Amino acid sequence: MSAVAPATRKTARKAKGDGHLRRAEILDAAERIFVAEGYDGATIRKIADEVGVSSTALYMHFADKAGILHEIVGGALSQLLASNTEIAGKPLDAVVRTRMMLDAYMRWGLEHPNAYQLVYCSRGPVSSDPTPERTSDLSSQCYEAFSGVVREVAASGRLRTGSADSAAQALWMACHGVVALIISRPTFEWTDHEELMRITLDGMLHGLVID
Repeated sequence: MSAVAPATRKTARKAKGDGHLRRAEILDAAERIFVAEGYDGATIRKIADEVGVSSTALYMHFADKAGILHEIVGGALSQLLASNTEIAGKPLDAVVRTRMMLDAYMRWGLEHPNAYQLVYCSRGPVSSDPTPERTSDLSSQCYEAFSGVVREVAASGRLRTGSADSAAQALWMACHGVVALIISRPTFEWTDHEELMRITLDGMLHGLVID
């Protein structure tokens, strides 16, 4: 008796729905696939099957796979910008706010590794959508909110060395190193992430800021 090949399970196609709801479904599905299989392993067909729509229907919402990724990143960056804006406006000492923003930045990066790598570790895929420009603008706004608080520290005469710009960039670069290495070297035996972040912030701020 000849063997019968197992049937391939296909996701049932969904009826047309509200555009913004379907767009959100696509973004959610794509993020799951990007995390599980990486950007290169994800395809428009896989994303469409996960949502339960045709590839043609998916293209009605996004021009290409890169556009989907950039929109996911834009949403993640919007969260970071909201956090930075909130912290910057708190009635707290500027050094305290600087530390809070750096801590939030590292936590955001570890929670959104795909977004972080696209924004801060590579040029990213080219898309025919205008979303990369929006992503770049959001990233710049996040940094400006942070550097503005460091300028407050400098203006109070509390920097041991450097200018407001060099201090802000050095702080940002050091925290970037923590996040980028943890993300890109997952098999390395890192110590506790909380401890790494705390030691990084302690060392930088104690060395840079006059108490």
